[in-house]
Amino acid sequence: MDPQVKSVLIWVAIGLIAGWLASIVVGGGGIIRNIITGLIGAVVGGFLVSYFNVPVNLGYEFANQVVIAAVGAVIVVCLAKVIA
Repeated sequence: MDPQVKSVLIWVAIGLIAGWLASIVVGGGGIIRNIITGLIGAVVGGFLVSYFNVPVNLGYEFANQVVIAAVGAVIVVCLAKVIA
């Protein structure tokens, strides 16, 4: 499999899981919405973790990415609910 395709599929999986976790925490739903929320949350979470230098080490890189993306997705959904 092409490495770029594999990378995109991994990010979609992370986005789906993170969006689903965010929808459990703050509500919402739909698979497309979960993926989009999770992907945006991954960017936001990654920025915040880097900016504030927060160590995240759960033992598995995939788990770290999902937790960071889920926290970012929760923040994105909360901000969207405040704005809307």
